[in-house]
Amino acid sequence: MLSIRQLVLGLAGGLALNAAAQAGDYKIGVVQAVRVLEAAPQAEVAKKKLETEFSARDKQLLADQKALKTMEDRMAKDGAIMSETERSRLEREVLNKRRDLKRTSDEFREDVNFRRNEEFGKIQKLIVEAIQQLAAEQKFDIVLGEGVIFASKAVDVTDQVIERLKKGAH
Repeated sequence: MLSIRQLVLGLAGGLALNAAAQAGDYKIGVVQAVRVLEAAPQAEVAKKKLETEFSARDKQLLADQKALKTMEDRMAKDGAIMSETERSRLEREVLNKRRDLKRTSDEFREDVNFRRNEEFGKIQKLIVEAIQQLAAEQKFDIVLGEGVIFASKAVDVTDQVIERLKKGAH
């Protein structure tokens, strides 16, 4: 007669073998999302678009920083020989210029980040759609992304996703 312990162990072992046998029937794929994003032609287009969109403001910020530096250098070099009125005026100008530059820089950074997130959000949506189409066409049961510590070349479909995105970029 079997003890309850032996019966439970036997059932657990049987279930484990059954699960292992069934696991072999699944088609699994892995996508390295970072690599896809780096290789997607849409990402390069978005980067160039953002550079074009923000280049004028970036150049203006650099010019403003240079002007502030010139004013600070003048104050450091000639401050001791300036009249009190002239030095006070220059100090106020420097302080106002610093404040304006900080505000402008913060606004610029926020605008760039917002637009980058907007553009790359569109690209991420395209990547997900490409993965879903590939998975459906090739009958994958599951496609894994981030968090995979190891995946053999046999299940890595990253290159196929990149190719699909390149075809869609034209």
